Order: sequence, then structure tokens, then C-alpha cells
Amino acid sequence: MPVRVNGEVLDDALVEEEARRLRPHLAAAMRDAAPGELEQRLRDWSRENVIERALLRQAALADPEPVPPHDIEAALAGQTNTLPAESGCRTAVLTPEAELNLRVDRLVARHAGRIGEIRHKDIVAYYRAHREEFEIPELVHAAHIVKHTPEDSDPAPALESLRAVEAELQSGAPFEELARRHSDCPDGDGDLGWFPRGQMVEEFDEVVFNLPTGQLSPIFRTTFGFHIARVIGRKPAHPAGLEEVGAGIRERLAEEKRKRALDRFLDHLRARAVIETLA
Repeated sequence: MPVRVNGEVLDDALVEEEARRLRPHLAAAMRDAAPGELEQRLRDWSRENVIERALLRQAALADPEPVPPHDIEAALAGQTNTLPAESGCRTAVLTPEAELNLRVDRLVARHAGRIGEIRHKDIVAYYRAHREEFEIPELVHAAHIVKHTPEDSDPAPALESLRAVEAELQSGAPFEELARRHSDCPDGDGDLGWFPRGQMVEEFDEVVFNLPTGQLSPIFRTTFGFHIARVIGRKPAHPAGLEEVGAGIRERLAEEKRKRALDRFLDHLRARAVIETLA
């Protein structure tokens, strides 16, 4: 049903559009919920989001402080429009929307920005309470020589070519030189840098995470083709130190404080609003 917020009627289509946007996220978060429960939660949250946006928009429009013209022009410069800039229509069409967005952004920043200082002891306390979140996984530094096997092609020539490369490696030829000359991915002499499990395809991980440092793998196949890999280095999984994650914790705590500040402001607007459900 439509809702009226401080005299402004919000059509039910706005709630339905918000529900379509939220559905994938809420369905993932409520996998075990009954269908009826999911639909009710979706409806309630969508309605609340639409009301909150209306309250912010109304508060932003009621702010008597004008938006500087250069801020509006900067916002317009980032938008794509097919109207000729010199026609005068571009500003007439876009300025009201751009100005409203700027007003809402300014209002949110004004209230959500009042978060105060994030103290070092709060960062330390969060780190100690959530240490398991900051585990750095096992990392491998590897390089490879690859011969691709396009779909529906005969893999035999690629395999034969890589067997010739393998023979050169076993004779002492430098890995980097052969990667430059023969690999289908010669960039960086085949060096893939450091990576955790899951970043490469499963078949590649299975080889390199079980290969001793400094050794060459036998030829093996993945969905991309045939490979010879070499492990250059290995780092075991370990807890990240506070110095590695402190900046991220600071931003996380700041974001939580910004959200609480905005929620308080929205509660204030809601307490003063007249919100009616229309039949």
C-alpha cells in the first residue's frame, strides 16, 4: 500500500523497486528462512528504506544553505548527456537532480561525519577480540611455462612442445629464458607473484601448493592448457600483526560510528514525521 510521509505520497511502485534490489542480498542472508518470512522481511525493509530516503530528501530540501554552483558543475561534468553543452538544455534538465543529490550527500556527511576520534586502544581491543578474522592464508610464489590448448583443438602439439621445453630445463637451461621464448604467457618471465589458494584454478593450486620450494613440477594440465611450474617461495599461514591491519580496523570502526550517527539522525527525523499508510 502507498505511504504518505509529511504529506508526500510515496507510490507502492517505489517499495516494489526497492524489494527487487534487495531480494538477492536478503535471500542469501536468509537461506534457511521460510518463504513467507523472507517475503515479509523483504517488504518491511523495502518500505523502511523508501521512507528513510524520503525523510533525508525532505530534510535536504528544507536546508536553506545553497549549494555552490561550482559543486553543481563538477557533478554535471561527471555525467554523460547527449544534449549539446552549449544548448543551455543540459543545465536546465540536470541541475535540479544534481543539486538534490548534492544536498542529500551534504546532509548525510554533516550528521554521519560527527564520529569523533577513533582511539588507538579501541583499535587494539577490536584486534584482540577478532583476531581470527585477520589470519593471512598460506601464500606461494610461483612461475610457470604454459602452452594453451584452445577448445576443440588437438592438444598433442602443445604437449609435444612443452615436452621439448621440459628436456631443456632438465639439461640446465634457465627457466626465465625458456618462459620468454616458449610460454604462451611470457610476461614477467612467467612469474605469477604471490597468491593464496583459490586465486588460481584448482588443478594449478593442487600442484604448486604441494611442490617443494625451488623444484620444478612435471607437466600437468588445467583448463587453460599444459604447464610446467616452479615454486620460488612459500609463506605459511599466520595471524596478521596489528601494524598490518590497524588502518583497516580504524576505517571499519569509523564506518560503524558513521552508520550509528546516521541512524540516530534518521530516528530524529522519524520521530518528528507524520507517516501514514494509505488504503
